[in-house]
Amino acid sequence: MTIRAATQADLPEIQAIYAHHVLHGTGTFEEIPPSVEEITARYENVLARGWVWLVAADATGVAGYAYFTQIRERSAYRHCAENAVYVRDDVRGQGVGKALVAALVEEATARGFRQMIAVVGDSENVGSIGVHASLGFRHVGTLRAVGCKFGRWLDTVYMQRALGPGDAAPPE
Repeated sequence: MTIRAATQADLPEIQAIYAHHVLHGTGTFEEIPPSVEEITARYENVLARGWVWLVAADATGVAGYAYFTQIRERSAYRHCAENAVYVRDDVRGQGVGKALVAALVEEATARGFRQMIAVVGDSENVGSIGVHASLGFRHVGTLRAVGCKFGRWLDTVYMQRALGPGDAAPPE
């Protein structure tokens, strides 16, 4: 498996991975899968802002993808990233997500971000919570019953990890 920058050619596979999560999972609160065109617009927005979109690829194609954005638009948030990671269903539990999040941590740190937030859909998403915890993210809060999907209420779990010197030094 190779972790590399996503390309336009990867977007149909990325859309298929995400569509599966939208239709069958609670890691995202979207309920209608976005088109390849919408995924393309999201991808282009991430790159245009200087953020990072990665894929994990092997002989079978794109096994997963991850990206980070600034957590909020306001300028005071410019040192805080939010990550997103999705793994193809047939390779879940094989280290793909962990490798992608670890690479995002490195990339965000190199770009001067000081904190990374994981917003995990569904407090029962033990896979994502475990991956983030294994990489030094700590649980900082849970929003109870803020989403409803598949006929049940869903929580959102917030996890946070310092990057580089974190808040131990002034921002640059």
